[in-house]
Amino acid sequence: MKYNFDELVDRRGTGCVKWDENSDPDVIPLWVADMDFKAAPAIQEAIRKRAEHGVFGYAHVGDDYYEAVISWFHRRHNWTIRREEILYTTGVVPAMSVAIKALTMPGEKVLILSPDYNCFFSSVRNNGCEVLETVLRRTGNTFEVDFEDFEAKCADEKTTVFLLCNPHNPCGRVWTKAELEHMNDICMKHGVKVVSDEIHCELIMPGYQFQPFAAVSEKCRQNSVILNSPSKSFNIAGLQAANIICAQPSWRRRLDRAININEVCDLNPFGPVALIAAYNESEDWLDALNNYLWGNYQTLCTLAEKHLPKWKVCRLEGTYLPWIDITATGISSQDYCDYLLSKAKVWVNPGTMYGAVSGEGYIRMNIACPRSRLLEALERIAKIESSSNPPA
Repeated sequence: MKYNFDELVDRRGTGCVKWDENSDPDVIPLWVADMDFKAAPAIQEAIRKRAEHGVFGYAHVGDDYYEAVISWFHRRHNWTIRREEILYTTGVVPAMSVAIKALTMPGEKVLILSPDYNCFFSSVRNNGCEVLETVLRRTGNTFEVDFEDFEAKCADEKTTVFLLCNPHNPCGRVWTKAELEHMNDICMKHGVKVVSDEIHCELIMPGYQFQPFAAVSEKCRQNSVILNSPSKSFNIAGLQAANIICAQPSWRRRLDRAININEVCDLNPFGPVALIAAYNESEDWLDALNNYLWGNYQTLCTLAEKHLPKWKVCRLEGTYLPWIDITATGISSQDYCDYLLSKAKVWVNPGTMYGAVSGEGYIRMNIACPRSRLLEALERIAKIESSSNPPA
């Protein structure tokens, strides 16, 4: 294997949220969405060269940054982006807040597909708006949009923005072109703008294909604001570089103003360097990563089927965050996560983080780690499940 994803990297003591948030050295953290893999060699080398310069003043974002973004999405996703459509900022969550501030007024409603990424709730509320949820419909071991309810929520005169997660976190869906087009048709019918968070767009499992919302059609392009970043896919979230992509000049002016109001208009010196190395030199690393993540998902499914009969692992089409139905345990998501942490020393997220009602009965697990670490965590869980009863 060209890249060693099996390497166990000790991250404790590095100021790492994932590993240092809990001081117990025996805990295996499979919660927050970052990976335990070293960044691609080209990214490491680019950062090393920049660090050797020794001066870290204000960063200029040059032509090579824009060219890397444009080239990547054109060759990998057949999406043509014009340079003037790109606004850079520090991260996708700040970009989300920027988009809500720019496109809504306080008191309006922002529609989401629930359960949904927890920062969707906080970003909407922090900007004085109301979260409006349309609950995804469980179909077998996956999820689909209830379009009748979706349209009813869009028809609410106070709904002005639909905040989409594409691919979806935590349900693992990679939305199809037909689904995205249908979403946009309904939104345009009712005057609802689409903001699409596409941070997980490169983390796609075999047999599935990511469809950028803005590349579905010209109507989708004109009715959308896209948020993306190499941070999740290349494990460089701490370097803080993301992009807002918008074809509408009038919206773009408002977005640019909101970036400055929120004071998220400057990148650090390492962000552009890492983005350029990711998009220009690390595509084969990403492909190898996705194959490894697929192997981890298959490992999870196999072990759960054999040793964790109360788990129902939902289909993972994208992201590295399987959504697992634990309703058969008969206890709440939070209590089950507390049980796993205290008894197995494995830290996962309760589904209720992503929807107080829609997420109940589920947990979210981060499988972006060396397979031996994932196996150890799953074996610990299987051991306590076979030897003791979860709390009532």
